[in-house]
Formats: sequence, structure tokens, C-alpha cells
Amino acid sequence: MNTGNYRKLIVKKFGEDFKSAVEVVEVFIPKLAAGEILIENKFAGINGGFDTLLCRGEVPYFSLNPPLDLGVEAVGIVVDKGEDVKDLQIGDAVVTTVRGGGYREYQVIDANLGVKVREATPEVLTLMPTGVSALVALEQVGEMKCHEVVLVTAAAGGTGHIAVQLAKLAGNHVVGTCSSSEKAGLLKELGCDRIINYRTENFDQVLKQEYPKGINLIFECVGKQVFDTCVDNLAIRGRLVSIGHISEYGKNIEMVTQGRIYHQLMWKAASVRGFLMPHYQEYIPEARDRLLNLFDNGKLQVSVDPTEFHGIESIPTAVEYLLSGRNCGKVVVRY
Repeated sequence: MNTGNYRKLIVKKFGEDFKSAVEVVEVFIPKLAAGEILIENKFAGINGGFDTLLCRGEVPYFSLNPPLDLGVEAVGIVVDKGEDVKDLQIGDAVVTTVRGGGYREYQVIDANLGVKVREATPEVLTLMPTGVSALVALEQVGEMKCHEVVLVTAAAGGTGHIAVQLAKLAGNHVVGTCSSSEKAGLLKELGCDRIINYRTENFDQVLKQEYPKGINLIFECVGKQVFDTCVDNLAIRGRLVSIGHISEYGKNIEMVTQGRIYHQLMWKAASVRGFLMPHYQEYIPEARDRLLNLFDNGKLQVSVDPTEFHGIESIPTAVEYLLSGRNCGKVVVRY
């Protein structure tokens, strides 16, 4: 049995930003109950938007009070197991997506919550739940078809670069937005058909000139003016899936005065649909298995941002880095 202490990051009090709300604490490794495993985390995924909203007390679908554990996805190695654990062995690599299980050096969970993978790498970590979210959002909420025009905003991000590839694999013409030549290079490598660098091109003008019939499906995660432009450029029976609004995370919600959105939607029979993974739990197992199969067979590329963040103390900096929009691919912390 492993004994001793480990460190984790918690929300000590709700605050205006992530850094002011969190602190590192040291706790004991608990004794394992039957059916539980002890995992030594190797990598954890950074989810700057959710992390920040949670630290501000602005996640409406559950009500919790500090202190709160942080982090969701992690990949690590099983280092101990309780009685009655048969499907996992010490030394196995597992991915977990338990809220509060990511931003810590060790975690104890029910063995049924760990997904065995070949190796504990940040690439396989990116597929769950980031890649799963992209797949479920596109297929179940966006009703993705083939031979359509699909637009992905923040296309070089952790979720966006997976969405681009899934839309291409489904046989669509894919448009991706980004903010740098480095990100444009990644999108070109992934097969994006039209890359719009919104710092050098007018986003709205490009859509209106090059796609006069509008966009059939939009995977939107930026918000603000980008969201408005996307709504304005929906095609007849177009669908916009809102999976986030990173431009407003950690900030006061922007109040706007303009015509109501139904004036833009009704005449096109278009729609705007929200997506949140916890409301689509039933689709996770199949989506996870399909993504792992695509990755193992070389049909899906995973991009991990090259900037390295090491240890629990680096997580606030990693969150700020992600929210700044500088990342190219998934941001991870290494333990």
C-alpha cells in the first residue's frame, strides 16, 4: 500500500480570476477501499474556461462551495489497487475524467472510472474529454452531415483542431479561424480547406464573399463579435453549436443592444444550439472508443502545445496562457 502525502490544487475561495482563488495544499494518500485504484497522475489537461468559471462560482449546473478540488482530465499509472479490482493492474496506464481528479499528483477513484490506454501520454489525454466533446457536439448537436461547409472557430485550439479533422473525415469542406501564422500552419497540416487568420483578414468579409450561400454548420467557442458574425453568416437551415465563449471567461458578461436573434434565424430556418458534455453522457463510451481507434490507426492527429508547464504550481500560469489565446493545440501540465 502506498502511503505518504501528495499535493493538489484547490479553490480556497471564489475570486475574480483563477490565480487569486486557488492554493496548493498537501494531503494524505487515503487508504483504498474495495474496488478503488490509486493513480499517480503524469499529465493533466488545462481547461481554462471551465476552471475560471468554477473559481468565480459561475458554473450554474451544480452548486458547490469552497474548498473545491480542481482539474478534470488526467492520465497516469495505477500504482496500487484495492480488493476486487480485476480489470486493471498495477502499472497500467489509465485516463480519467473525474471532476477534481486532474490538478493533483495522485488520485483515488473507483476502478470503473478509469479507462485503460496503451501509454500515459498527453496525446491520448487530449482525446478525453476534449476530443469526445468535439465529436459529440458535431454529431449529436450539430447533426453533422457530409458535403457541407463546416466552420470551426479557434480551430487550432485543443478542441478546435480535433473538430477540424472530424469534419474533414466526414467529407466536409472545412473553414477554420485562427490568430497567427503558426496556427495557420497547423490547420494546413490538418487539411483545413480555408484558413482565416482574423488578425490579417476581415472574418465577416471573407465569409460573405467566399461563402455567399452561408455556412451549414458552425462549431463556435469564442463568443462576442465572432459569435455575432457566425450567426449572421449561417446558411438556410444552418446550425451553430455554441460550445463555449472563451473571449468572456474571467470577465464580466458583455451587455449588448441589438435586434433579437430570431430576426436572423427565422428567415433562414437556422438554429443556435448550446452544448455541454455532462448533458450528453450516454454518448461518451462510443465516442471515446471511436476516437482512440482513429488515433491508433493514424487517422487522427493530436496537437499538444509545445509550451511546457511542470508541477502543481505551474497550473495558474498554464490557465492564463490558455486564456490568452497563444496556445496551438492542447495545453497540458506535466507532473
